Amino acid sequence: MLKAVNLDAPRILVLNAGYEPLGLASVKRAVILVMNGTAEVVEESGEFLRTPSKPYPIPSIIRLKRLVRRPPGRLALNRRNILRRDAYTCQYCGKRGGDLTVDHVLPKSRGGRSVWENLVTACRACNLKKKNRTPEEAGMRLARRPMAPRYSLLLVADLPSLPETWRPYLPEAEPHP
Repeated sequence: MLKAVNLDAPRILVLNAGYEPLGLASVKRAVILVMNGTAEVVEESGEFLRTPSKPYPIPSIIRLKRLVRRPPGRLALNRRNILRRDAYTCQYCGKRGGDLTVDHVLPKSRGGRSVWENLVTACRACNLKKKNRTPEEAGMRLARRPMAPRYSLLLVADLPSLPETWRPYLPEAEPHP
């Protein structure tokens, strides 16, 4: 029995010409990039697309043949990326998933800015408990100090498991103090 493959799921690691990670591509997009000569296969997944003429190997990692210039700077600061950075976990009580919000550690009304280092994921209960106070004033403690993530770490944050073949191409995770 053949296993169904979701051709639109982002599960192929895309490397820049210099082998640094750029993003994830769907099977469909990766195969098109390889077939039109824009990219080359670095690692195969061991799975195949069944075509009328022959099976076509599905890549696990592809590398673009031309360098793509990524604008320097940090990853976009938005709700989705904050949740991904914090692994969809309340930074006050440790609750995972559910109804999560983004909280300003130092409230905006008290001069807190909307920057990576002042925003954390919080469950609604903790956000209501903290109110317009700092965590110390509310008697709460952060699980870890918020900091700007590295782009390549968020790249794979939503994947259920990381293919072992990708590890040499991704920088090691920096521990949070």
